[in-house]
Amino acid sequence: MSILGTRVVRTEDPLFLTRGAVYTDDLADPRLAGALHATIVRSTVAHGQVLSVDTSAALEAPGVVAVVTAADLTGLDPLPAGAPNVNQAMTRPWLAADTVRFVGDMVAVVLTEERYQGEDAAELVVVDIDPLPAVIGTEAAARDDVLLFPEAGTNVVAALGGPAPEDLFDGCEVVVTQRVVNQRVAPVPLETRAASAVWGEDGRVTVFCSNQGAQQAKGQIAGWLGLDPALVHLVTPDVGGGFGAKIGADPEFALVVWLAQHVGRAVRWSESRSENLLGMVHGRAQDQVVTVGGSRDGTITAYSLEIDQDSGAYPRFGPVLPGLTMLMAPGTYAFPRVHARARALATSTTSIGAYRGAGRPEATAAVERAVDLFAAEIGMDPADVRRKNLVPAFDTPFTTATGAVYDSGDYTAALDRVLAAAGYEQLRAEQAACRARGDVRQLGIGMACYVEITGANTGFGTVEEAELEVHADGTATVLTGTSPHGQGHATTWAMIASDQLGIPVEKITVLHGDTDRVPRGGGTMGSRSLQQGGAAVHQAAGELVALAKKRAAELLEANPEDLVVDLAAAGLAVRGTPGTGISFADLAAEEQLLVHTTFSAAAPTFPFGAHLVVVETDVESGKAQVVRIVTVDDAGTIVNPLLADGQRHGGIAQGVAQALLEEVLYDPDGNPQTSTLADYPFVSATELPDFELVEMATPTRMNPLGAKGIGEAGTIGSTPAVQNAVVDSVAHLGVRHIDMPATPMRVWRAVQQAQQEGN
Repeated sequence: MSILGTRVVRTEDPLFLTRGAVYTDDLADPRLAGALHATIVRSTVAHGQVLSVDTSAALEAPGVVAVVTAADLTGLDPLPAGAPNVNQAMTRPWLAADTVRFVGDMVAVVLTEERYQGEDAAELVVVDIDPLPAVIGTEAAARDDVLLFPEAGTNVVAALGGPAPEDLFDGCEVVVTQRVVNQRVAPVPLETRAASAVWGEDGRVTVFCSNQGAQQAKGQIAGWLGLDPALVHLVTPDVGGGFGAKIGADPEFALVVWLAQHVGRAVRWSESRSENLLGMVHGRAQDQVVTVGGSRDGTITAYSLEIDQDSGAYPRFGPVLPGLTMLMAPGTYAFPRVHARARALATSTTSIGAYRGAGRPEATAAVERAVDLFAAEIGMDPADVRRKNLVPAFDTPFTTATGAVYDSGDYTAALDRVLAAAGYEQLRAEQAACRARGDVRQLGIGMACYVEITGANTGFGTVEEAELEVHADGTATVLTGTSPHGQGHATTWAMIASDQLGIPVEKITVLHGDTDRVPRGGGTMGSRSLQQGGAAVHQAAGELVALAKKRAAELLEANPEDLVVDLAAAGLAVRGTPGTGISFADLAAEEQLLVHTTFSAAAPTFPFGAHLVVVETDVESGKAQVVRIVTVDDAGTIVNPLLADGQRHGGIAQGVAQALLEEVLYDPDGNPQTSTLADYPFVSATELPDFELVEMATPTRMNPLGAKGIGEAGTIGSTPAVQNAVVDSVAHLGVRHIDMPATPMRVWRAVQQAQQEGN
């Protein structure tokens, strides 16, 4: 019996639950002994001209070794503008010299012997800034009244796509248009950002930092600083959550490397929670206009999605996000005509980066609101409208109107399974009775069908590295180019190797995140790990078996084709001859038994599913409570259902949080209003019911495991399902749409406005 597909408990957990994780800020590496502590002085003004930076008082403070400003950073080029398609005039200075562009912009760095000394000394750095008008929101940015980069001549960072065809909605009986806000959110990982750097006598620097891909982070740091990559050794300790915000390196990490060289001592930096909420990239932040048209029988024939992406003050990954949203615009639907275009804009706010799903949840949120709006307009059940327009089941690639090539799917089956599991008809009957009674707490039923792209080549590659070695003591070591931060790679990768070698999972060690040990790798993002990193381990195990057969054949004087894997003995045996054979450990004792392989995925995969959410909304206060969540999340072949369910749980919870609670806010002057966890709420177990997970698996042919991504799926389906449920709970009162987050105040106001308009 194969170990794959069984619920193996994480081998990582005993250490995490006893000793605890060792994050970057916890490191006790002897090379970091006596390290200086960096404290960053950040702008408290959203937009303005820097007149002077006075460091004299700070230099006299206890424990201060140095205070670094932009004037000290000679020989460094500005940080390049994000992707190639963005306005290249929008570069970022290492430290602001002339202009600050958001609250949190770096102005100076204080280096002290003790961390607490830096907090005191940083307050003594006097930064004189002449304020300029802030640019808050995409609407203000698009007017170009105030330019964040005058040399660029515009606030438009990038533009994608052209105008819609004039005949896009010709022949449609019904056309519905709605502005939809996919609000800015903060990743809020358990571990905030941190980095340490120490230069060795050999001229190499060792960098410790929290990230989702050591190899990418190393390449960025070396490139930004103009260093030979061979001189950079990057190590990723335990990572306390990433959610896309820790892809690659941050400018702060590279600055720590430069500071360590500048002062000739090791330097450490770790941010506070408030600094994290100010300085770490945010997510989402799209203003959308959806237009959907079709006939009154429920057939949708045309769909348009227009996107304004807030990129923040400096373009990073933000301008890439609309491209993914546009690609996935039609979602699970066979709309004959689809148009999408976008522009990314610079604003006086924190930069936007990838956040769990990165562009794909935004596409699903848009189209799922559009379908509900269309269903409401024609008076048809939203489940029936979905079923009528879903792409029929397919097991050979299907190309959408936007050019996405889906690998396999059965979207109708996913919808039907979730409706049946939830008891949809009974729920609607219960809702009708609730409305007839005029209950204060009204029932809302929302659903969403989704498909997403995973393992795509969006700068991270479709290949992955793996190395597998069996040792003479019967243990094995796996080196992987992926980087776990909660996914359970140590368990899953060991399961994949064990399945082919018979070596117990507990005897297989998985190593990652050290660029000297693993110089090449794609990292962990975009739900790529299992289908590329896991597939690389699978391929390595197969290659190791082939190598072992060749060597064993010589020792056993047998034909390699007559040798089979004896899983019980963790070795090879001669077919049909009991008691003959040799273990992999014995082969390793004779000669090193090691393979290194590179796996290249045939194409991305497209996991899909359907979510149904039931909420109860108090129409007098506007407070909505989620009472049921039923989901199908089809990620193809599941290697470890326990870990897959954990990814589903986390994703669903994060999606609910965006729908109901989370929103990063700025006032008109660009001052953050959500810079502490007292102001920025996120969901906890008390706000969530038990998740009802319905199983469904549609394997892919794009990798030998048949696996698709699962890390982001729950987020993509749950967010619009919750939003649709909240709107549905008050739709009978005349409410047509409520933007996220559906806070009590926002729901209450929508009800009041609908009642006023109804009168």
